[in-house]
Amino acid sequence: MSYRINHLKELESEAIFIIREVAAQFENPAILFSGGKDSILLVHLAKKAFFPAKIPFPLVHIDTGHNFEECITFRDDLAEKMGARLIVGSVEEMIKSGGANEETGANASRNRAQIPTLLDTIEKNKFDACLGGARRDEEKARAKERFFSHRDEFGQWDPKNQRPELWNIFNGRKHLGENFRIFPISNWTELDVWQYIAMENVELPSLYFAHKRMTFIRDGVILSDSVHITRKPGEELEERLVRYRTMGDATITGAYLSDADTIDKVIQEVAAARETERGMRADDKRSETAMEDRKKEGYF
Repeated sequence: MSYRINHLKELESEAIFIIREVAAQFENPAILFSGGKDSILLVHLAKKAFFPAKIPFPLVHIDTGHNFEECITFRDDLAEKMGARLIVGSVEEMIKSGGANEETGANASRNRAQIPTLLDTIEKNKFDACLGGARRDEEKARAKERFFSHRDEFGQWDPKNQRPELWNIFNGRKHLGENFRIFPISNWTELDVWQYIAMENVELPSLYFAHKRMTFIRDGVILSDSVHITRKPGEELEERLVRYRTMGDATITGAYLSDADTIDKVIQEVAAARETERGMRADDKRSETAMEDRKKEGYF
């Protein structure tokens, strides 16, 4: 057990070092906050990095309008508790203004509409770096990221043109209009995140633990009943005992059948899992390169 604690402390030290490096190198950074466990962990690490001072970065949430209500409530409460400035970029408003397109059809999602909304929010607030909670074990496109991920003046990511990060030396130099995405917990695994959350007693939304919910099954994915989803013929509602391993829109985030209602049970479940937590994200199933294609356009 002591070895595991040492491992988690090493990951914590690495993440805090990177967060402080961002504060040192950039003029106007922000934390991308989704209300999910990884962004909550990132806020917790930022708090430790600058304690007893407040977190010097605002929290930025790109709100699609299709989020789980529990996450929005948790987001607002956490920002107030931390004394952090909360900036919300609205996909709904972006669609109304013509800056983003609204998908139609039974499988419609606002996931891609987050891209212009995020880029617009970065431009309006002149952010030169945005810290995110992505990890390399989540998805194959994530595994290509550096800690400091350079984006050009159009917010685009080129996986073939990234800067070396030898000996933990991070190059944050950029031209006017360019910015960086920073991923301090890149080396963490899902199991690391949960064990650290348990060790630090970090509060999470209730959706991460087993609860009864009205759901239906579409293409093998358990989706929550939502006013934003039109069910197809034959998609019957059924109350199931489920929990969520990742947090996104209710329209695309699949639940897992689970009775893990405590953090210890969740850790046991994650340790035995053979599928990543994004395995039930409908947006990642659209094509083999769905995530990488979105990232190249400016996605998180």
